[in-house]
Amino acid sequence: MSIAKLVSREFKIENTCVKVGNVVFGDGNFPVIAGPCAVESEKQVLSIAHSVKNAGAQVFRSGAFKPRTSPYSFQGLGKQGLKLLAKVKQETGLPIATEAMDVENFDLVEEYADLVQIGTRNMQNFSLLRRAGKSKRAVLLKRGMSATLQEWLMAAEYIMQEGNENIILCERGIRTFVRHSRNTLDLSVISVVKKQSHLPVIVDPSHAAGVRDQVVPLACAATAVNADGLMIEVHNNPEQALSDGLQSLYPEQFAALMGKINSIHAVIQED
Repeated sequence: MSIAKLVSREFKIENTCVKVGNVVFGDGNFPVIAGPCAVESEKQVLSIAHSVKNAGAQVFRSGAFKPRTSPYSFQGLGKQGLKLLAKVKQETGLPIATEAMDVENFDLVEEYADLVQIGTRNMQNFSLLRRAGKSKRAVLLKRGMSATLQEWLMAAEYIMQEGNENIILCERGIRTFVRHSRNTLDLSVISVVKKQSHLPVIVDPSHAAGVRDQVVPLACAATAVNADGLMIEVHNNPEQALSDGLQSLYPEQFAALMGKINSIHAVIQED
């Protein structure tokens, strides 16, 4: 018997489909969310947004508020970053995914975002989860860096208990003892989530890898295990990126990756 109730198959047998703008997660499609880790400038986000859209991305992601390990690292442009994301949406038509760091800025993020991200550091920020549960926006809930499957699902339960059923789960790697990557991508959890929960689950290989060379093979593997989508970091000048440049794909690498994952997904759907 699962501990989580509302998010479990015991409560709902059929798969939940979550709509973000006109993009649907969970119905057999394979949406890809792409963009830079952080909004840095108007020129930067617009350039990357047009690149990823042309390559086939369906949702644009970037952070206006950045939870960083060091207080001296770039913390994001805040409201100005959100305004630039609004310009991206206006020019490209892509729905926007961006993170809400706390209850205080949730209203502001909600105003601009189509998909509100709850990051790994906030997976068990219960006041933030309850606020997300009161939102009319879809929520992307990332797995905590050391969270078990049950802890992750219970975090989603907090959101759903408040009335918001539009939740997308995101596996982004967990902290282990390895040093060859930032985190360890837990692909085995995808099939288990799908067995226990009706919610769609996507994969973020960029934050799992932490290094560019691993992102493409991990993205392909995530597609092969039948995840419901991907979130990929892309930057047009990663060497100068203010956040996570080492794990960001160049636009041409992202375009090549889209071709690979579309082929893999087509094979998976034949089964």
